[in-house]
Amino acid sequence: MSTAVQHLRLAAVNIDGVLLNDTFSPVIRQMVVERGGEYTPEVEYALFSQTQLVAAQAFAEAAKVTMSPQELVDTYLRERERYLVRHPVRVLDGAAELLTRLRAMGLRIVCYGGLDKTHFDRHLGPLAHFFDGPGYVCTDRFRPGISEITQDIFQLPYDRVLFVDDVARFAEEARRLGVPFIGRPSDFEHGHQHTLMRRAGVRHLVRGLHDIDEALLRTVDAEAAAGTCWEDAGSPAAAPGREGAIRD
Repeated sequence: MSTAVQHLRLAAVNIDGVLLNDTFSPVIRQMVVERGGEYTPEVEYALFSQTQLVAAQAFAEAAKVTMSPQELVDTYLRERERYLVRHPVRVLDGAAELLTRLRAMGLRIVCYGGLDKTHFDRHLGPLAHFFDGPGYVCTDRFRPGISEITQDIFQLPYDRVLFVDDVARFAEEARRLGVPFIGRPSDFEHGHQHTLMRRAGVRHLVRGLHDIDEALLRTVDAEAAAGTCWEDAGSPAAAPGREGAIRD
């Protein structure tokens, strides 16, 4: 049995794209392209890890459509429902093993994401026993949600909470706050999050949940204790179109 980590106290794990398959990027890209827009890193950066209405406004600008933000949100939700008929939501390979590993290493665990709790209950109900506190935190009203989860809900210092997320904009805020972070960008073939996370200076990037093994968790724990999670991360995080190093 694994021994507990020394410094970290909580693991906050994103739901869609980390524990569940990415059913958002393909729909967003399809909507942009079908309406004459180009799905660039800049567009993806502007859309991800935002409230629904802010993302809708960015979409309207990218696709040059005249629909209101709420109309776009409603259209997107209908398009996603059609997509889910062919590509249903599923728990990603290694999710249960990761949660078991985090628990065995003495960490409390919480899940978070932009949809309401019914999404969590429906798709992660069989794994709900792994999660602490509220179990799931909906962050649509306070993106990205790092401060709210870390300090308001669990009342922990930033360096005591590990976040696992699939979005570079989220990583940028984690870097600003000095929060331990592991990036698990979506494997969507037209996605840009891997490149954007490199640009944001993410040190630990994984392709799958099995890669978040005990050795990596102990490395992040030691870095959190030493305050070095974001050292040697290159120049300050930069959005697409601004100066910033991409570390490959």
